[in-house]
Amino acid sequence: MTEPFPLIDLSGTPHARGLDYGKQATSRIRRGIRHYSTQLNALGRIGIADLVREYLPVIESFDATYIDEMRGIATGADVAFEDVVLLNARTEILKLAERAGARDEPDGCTGVVAMPEATADGALIHAQNWDWKAECAETAVVLRIRRNDGPDILTFTEAGGLARAGFNASGIAITANYLQSDRDYRQTGVPLALIRRKALEQSHVALAMHAVYTTAKSASNNMIVSQAGGVAIDFECAPDETFQVHPARGLLVHANHWVSPVALGKLRDTGIAGTPDSLYRDLRVRGLLTPAIGRIGVAEIKAALFDDFASPWSVCRPPRRSLEGNLTATVAMLVMRPATGVMEVAPLPALNRVFTRYRLEMEAAAALPA
Repeated sequence: MTEPFPLIDLSGTPHARGLDYGKQATSRIRRGIRHYSTQLNALGRIGIADLVREYLPVIESFDATYIDEMRGIATGADVAFEDVVLLNARTEILKLAERAGARDEPDGCTGVVAMPEATADGALIHAQNWDWKAECAETAVVLRIRRNDGPDILTFTEAGGLARAGFNASGIAITANYLQSDRDYRQTGVPLALIRRKALEQSHVALAMHAVYTTAKSASNNMIVSQAGGVAIDFECAPDETFQVHPARGLLVHANHWVSPVALGKLRDTGIAGTPDSLYRDLRVRGLLTPAIGRIGVAEIKAALFDDFASPWSVCRPPRRSLEGNLTATVAMLVMRPATGVMEVAPLPALNRVFTRYRLEMEAAAALPA
């Protein structure tokens, strides 16, 4: 059976949290660093450090405590600080490294939100399949972060990362999907993982959406933000402009291609070449869930995300070679019910249907309308 993702409890100052994180997740952090360092082998240590340094002033200006936390992680895991920054900016650094001969590829995802009016019990469900390198099933973790300056956080991420997908004690949830456009990498923006972390730190969904909508980025990305009381918006983000996609009949589904007509009238989608299955993955999930509108539950969401139509180019992807020749898979399926403080995660779901349940104590008002 595939090993569940370990739960790591963190509290204290940013540096103290990082130090404890690094100690608890040392083996997974080091494994992740080896994986990406091997992929960036053409650059060498000096080249990687140069790319990392390009992002440090941007990160420090965005939130200097993230630098403290990453330094703590590096100390706790006894690894180089630059390597921890690499883990938190790997989307950007891997893409920039292509110029030096490193090979990159998109990490696909299929995200879905069932609004309260579409679910059987009136509780919002926010879920996602994360498609990326199959090796990451051995490097991901779940963090439960106890904070003194804002809502507690439960987030699934690659070990050493500050966040990826998850929700907070205020009922705010976020997932993300790869997008690509002809505007990418014309500027140095905030790493995408840190924008998601910033959204999860907010007590109000408006401020979480503000972080996603307004923060300058290096590359395009799709981020779905929801609040347990019944709000969800899909933000298709270009580096310098953000477009919105709203639920239809209580369902919001997004894969890895641009959907907003406004966006498609202003930019060119350059990611389809690497993720051609995106064109039907969202259609499959929406088609499977539409007949159940009004009675959708966790079981229906899971069944849609387990869809194996056109396998291995399917919603739930078994390990297969990508167009770049790397072994990819649906690394994890996440199903979140923020109102109840529950996240269920299954590693490599095409091979394993065993979910581990992670919990977060919610604030009393978390399920109220935002």
